Amino acid sequence: MNKVVIIMGSKADLDWANQISSVLKSFEIESVSRIASAHKVPLKCYDLIKQYEKENVVFITIAGMSNALSGFTDAQTYCPVIACPPYSEKFGGNDIYSSIRMPSGVAPLTVISPENAAIAALKIIGLSNPEIQNKISKYQEKKRIELEEADKSIQN
Repeated sequence: MNKVVIIMGSKADLDWANQISSVLKSFEIESVSRIASAHKVPLKCYDLIKQYEKENVVFITIAGMSNALSGFTDAQTYCPVIACPPYSEKFGGNDIYSSIRMPSGVAPLTVISPENAAIAALKIIGLSNPEIQNKISKYQEKKRIELEEADKSIQN
């Protein structure tokens, strides 16, 4: 498992996908981005899921509003699915509920930040890849150092 498949509900989600891909690339993990709405082209969506699951991938789904994509993807595969819905003020942020309220047996993880969704995928990949585990540890240490330096900078 060394690949992440990002499925977007529409091209409007491309910026979100690019942010995720950028983090994955910095860890030297391959990603592929595809567009397939679970509402509008469910058969294409299903075919993509079945095509990529053969490679033992992590899926990251990006869909706002009524996020059927994340639940649909998760219900069709044994691979991990991370929902990363773009936040919208349009409905006071309430459209997030379509990402976190799933029927029984459907369990995509929900991570709002594109960077953090990529890190979650990397941690899943790291379970069977010691090199990625090491890179994540270094990434986390870098974040701790940045925080300590920020604290020192306000003490002066």
